[in-house]
Order: sequence, then C-alpha cells, then structure tokens
Amino acid sequence: MSKNLAVKILEDHLVEGELVPGKEIAIRIDHTLLQDATGTMAMLEFIAMGMPRVKVELAAQYIDHNLLQTDYKNADDHAFLTSAAMKFGVHLSKPGNGVSHQVHLERFGVPGKVLLGADSHSTTAAGLSMIAIGAGGLDVALAMAGHPFYLPCPKVMGVKLTGRLPDWVSGKDVILEMLRRHTVKGGVGKIIEYYGPGVATLSVTDRATIGNMGAELGATTSIFPSDDRTREFLVSQGRGECWRPLAPDEGASYDEYDEIDLSTLEPLIACPSSPDKVVKVSEVEGIKVDQVLVGSSVNSSFRDLMTVCRVLEGQRIAPQVSFHVNPGSRQVLENVADQGGIVTLLMAGAIIHQSGCLGCIGMGQAPGTNQVSLRTFPRNFPGRSGTKDDKVYLCSPETAVAAGIFGVITDPRKLGEIKSYPAVQNPSKYLLDDSGIILPLEDTSSVEIKTGPNIVPLPDFEPLPDTLLAEVVFKVGDNITTDHIMPAGNKVLPLRSNIPAISEHVFEQIDPTFPSRAKSAGNGIIIGGENYGQGSSREHAAIAPRYLGIRAKIAKSFARIHKANLINFGIMPLTFKNPDDYDRINQGDNISFSGLRLLVEDAVTEIPIIVNGTEIITLLNVSERQRKELLAGGTLNYVRQHPE
Repeated sequence: MSKNLAVKILEDHLVEGELVPGKEIAIRIDHTLLQDATGTMAMLEFIAMGMPRVKVELAAQYIDHNLLQTDYKNADDHAFLTSAAMKFGVHLSKPGNGVSHQVHLERFGVPGKVLLGADSHSTTAAGLSMIAIGAGGLDVALAMAGHPFYLPCPKVMGVKLTGRLPDWVSGKDVILEMLRRHTVKGGVGKIIEYYGPGVATLSVTDRATIGNMGAELGATTSIFPSDDRTREFLVSQGRGECWRPLAPDEGASYDEYDEIDLSTLEPLIACPSSPDKVVKVSEVEGIKVDQVLVGSSVNSSFRDLMTVCRVLEGQRIAPQVSFHVNPGSRQVLENVADQGGIVTLLMAGAIIHQSGCLGCIGMGQAPGTNQVSLRTFPRNFPGRSGTKDDKVYLCSPETAVAAGIFGVITDPRKLGEIKSYPAVQNPSKYLLDDSGIILPLEDTSSVEIKTGPNIVPLPDFEPLPDTLLAEVVFKVGDNITTDHIMPAGNKVLPLRSNIPAISEHVFEQIDPTFPSRAKSAGNGIIIGGENYGQGSSREHAAIAPRYLGIRAKIAKSFARIHKANLINFGIMPLTFKNPDDYDRINQGDNISFSGLRLLVEDAVTEIPIIVNGTEIITLLNVSERQRKELLAGGTLNYVRQHPE
C-alpha cells in the first residue's frame, strides 16, 4: 500500500497504538527543544523527576525570548538554564546566538527525525523533513526523561504544489494563502504534507517559513520531502552527512487534499488581528505605515534578510517609518554582513537588533498608539505586540520592505518599477561559527545548578475530588488564544519561573479582575467557545489558572496543545454535548459535579453537571492514560506515583 511521508515517519517512531486518526498514539522522540520562556518551568519539571541526564538523542535549550534584562529576573533564569543544561547533558544556545527554530534548522535538524519542542513554532523544522511538534513544557520534560509523546493520531492533508512562485512572491505568501483558505482552525488534528513538482522550487528556508506558520492553521505539524534542496542546505551547513532522501510513495493517499499552483499566487497580507484575515496586498494599498519589523522565528533567514538588503540598495526608508531587522541567528547576521548587507541596512536607515524573538513575543518593539505595524512575524493576536488595540499586519519580507520605502502598504510588485527582483539564493557554503553553542559535558558531577530568588518550586496540586461545587468565574467567546489567557511581553515573561507571581496576570488583557475573583471563588470554572486555547504552547496558560483554583474548563472545542496542558495540570477539559448549552451558562453561575472520580475511573464520556438546578451533559474525550492523570491531579503527580 502506498504511504505518504508523514505516515512513514510516524510508523518508524510508533511506540503504542495504531495510526488511526483520532486514536491516541505514542511516538518516540529523537530531539527536544526548549526556549527560555518555557524552558525554565520545563527544566524545573525535569528536575522534579529526579533524572540524572536526558535520555533523548539530542536535547537543546535556547535562550532567545527573555532577552531584555530590565532587572535580575531574566539574567537569573539564563544562569539557571545554563547550569541545568550543563548538568543534564543538554546543548545550550546562548543569548544572541539566535531564535531556537532558525538555529535548530541550521545546526541540528536531521531529515526523518521527530522533534518535540516547548514552542508551537517548533514546526519550522518541517523545512528539513522532520516531524516537529509543539507541546507543553511538561510533555517535553517527559520526553527528555525518555518517555514517549502521546497525542491523538492526526489526519494527513496532502497539499500538492505545482508551478513556480512569481517575482516578489515568496514562501510567506504560500502559507498566507493556506490561512486564507483554511483559517486558524483548518489544520486542527492534521499534519499538512506538501508534495508535488512545485516543492523542488522552494528553498529549505522558504519551506521552514511555511512549516512555521502551519501552527497558525492549528496543525499538529507540517512536512516536506527531503530532496536535493534539502541536501543542498545541509551541505551548505557543513552537515551533508545528515542528509537522506525522503518522499511519499508514488500514488500515496491522503485523508484530505488541496492544491496550490504557485505561479498564480500574488502578494498577500494578514490584517489585524488574526493570521487568517488574509487579503491581497493590492486590496489594502495606501494605508500609512509607522513601523516595519523583519525577522523573528519566521522570515529571519539569510534569503529573507538579504532580499531586503538588495531591495534597499540605493534606497532610503521613508522618514516616518521605523524599520527594524531581527536576524534569526548569529549565523544569518554574519553571512549578511559578509555580503555587505549590514552597511546597506544602516545606510537605508534600518535599525538592526540582536538575534532573537524580540517583538514577536512582545519583548520590546511595541508600536505606538494607533500606529500601523507591518511584521513578517507569524502572529498578530490582539495586544500581542505589547500595545493595546494594536494594528499589526503580517506579510512577506518583500511586502515589508516595499512599505518601508514607500511609507504606505504597497504591492511589492511595484518595486519592479525601480529595480529588478533580486532573487536571492542561500549560500552554497555558509560562514560557520558555533561559538554561541555550549556542548554537553561528559562529567557533570561538579556542576551546581544556580537558582535566583524568582525561581520558585512547582506548586503541588491535589487529586481530583469526588464532588465539586465551583463558580463560573469567566465566560469567553470563540478563538481565545493563550495570549489572552497568559499574556507575553517584557512585564510578564520574566515571571515564567514564578507561578504565584505570574498567576496575577491571567486574563489581564480582557479582565484584570480575574485573578482576585478566581481566588475568591475557591473552585472555579471557565466557559469557552470554539478553538479555546489556540496559539502558543505556553503551559502557563494552564498552570496559572490551576494555581488560582480553576478545576474545569468547558468549551465548544479546544486547541490541541492547550487541551493537553490542561490535563497535565489536572484541569478537566470538557466540551458541550449540545453546543447550544453554551448559552445556558452565565458568569457567576454555580456548577456542581457528583461522583466525579467514579465517572472518570469508569471511562464514562458523558459527564453531567448541574447548573441552576438543571442538568447539562458535557463530554470528557480523553484517553485512558489521561484519565489516570486527571485523577492524580496532573501528569507530574501520576509520573511520581508510577515511576518506570
């Protein structure tokens, strides 16, 4: 039977279960990825398991998010992560060395491997034909300890690519077209597999861009074949021995299909404030632009930045535009400098920053009041930039630099009137410098883990009770993101290792009174709409509400990673059997559960709740393993009780 590539790789890593969409499977993990905003908590969780050393083939810890050192907190976290990485056999990428996804692509990625990352954009590694999945930090810590990763077996959507991208159109426009067609919910429960003759026209870094923003589709991950373009990239990185060809079988079948003729695409842009509010750039031309940011976890490669440099040769940024460049890695910066790009950027009036996530996670670079910001970033959720009621558009580097020159949103094809399309190619051999990476030590006996005052031990959570009376502390609508639940930014991110402190910021963008109301309720419940918890992998959007007393979330549907994180920390993820029941529950209502432990133990799916004297049926769609974890009060409790 002909198989698609995703199934081939999953079969090769399958530990438990069958590859039947929707059924729980367990897969072996080859690589793990942590970054500093999620890694401090994940490392604390790993330490709590009492493991002397990581058990995966390669574990990497990146310091790329919390780079602003406005006080001691981030610096202390960096010292903790550095010492913990050295203690437990983890590769460490130092501050300024680059964004985790770009660096992993350059220095560690291997075709056919499976990567689990505590960052939703770990899917970037799809560009190197890896199955790369974002997850909560606890799931990654468990993988580091040698446990398999459990997930619902995804469907595989095959997207056939034909043709070749026209000038002034790039990989960003391909994924924006996918978001235009399928929305932020269109990839839920799916792996997006790209195949067909058009794939060969895309570089690894263009493929990485498409894979990165597959997270915005809600996809489990994306995957590209490993072909001559893959080999070309690995050779350029001095890692040609890692290459092997990987492709779907001839005539492979898929659960769903789509097709994109690359030659028909034109420049696209996502309008405020969702990655799927996609229109043609030509439809919004003329809007005055105040800020342009190029680079982050996506569109920060050599090709992306050098394209901007070539367009800016002999040009100046418009006077009112603040134009920022965030290289994806030190390697990118060094190679752009080698090609003369740094001088070009400076002469044009651009501002060059260190290699890191920066404005993408709200760590600086916030736009001003009522200002329009064009960004090559993956997300434009409301307020994510750090500015309330922001006006953030997502676009390609070509569209970004056009706006920088003309001062208004401009179809980048109009740049063809002043110069030819640069058609930048990645180098055949990059300048290589791994001085920003600390390799694992063989003997770690003398390494002491450094902890500052902001690094607080994990809170203990009690097991699931048999009876529960809880107040509906908050009711929200559709597409609530993890940014809504647990904001990013330079005020909140440094508190990631301090659950009591960070819990004071839960839902602060939409209701600053939530923490105090949740604590007053004792036991709390949150009611949500469709796709609750979309966005990042941040497990703090589960841990902090649990710390505040939230025992269940009842929604029309959940995003995959957030649902898993809720279970990890003992919060019941319930859905409405009848979605219309959402309208029958109001904030302030009391909800009672009885015989709860027995219902969970007996694998009952229908969980009745009593609201204002009326019974409503909710659904607990979880695996047998997850039921045991909920009963224990969370995954860490269960693992401690059942050491392997």
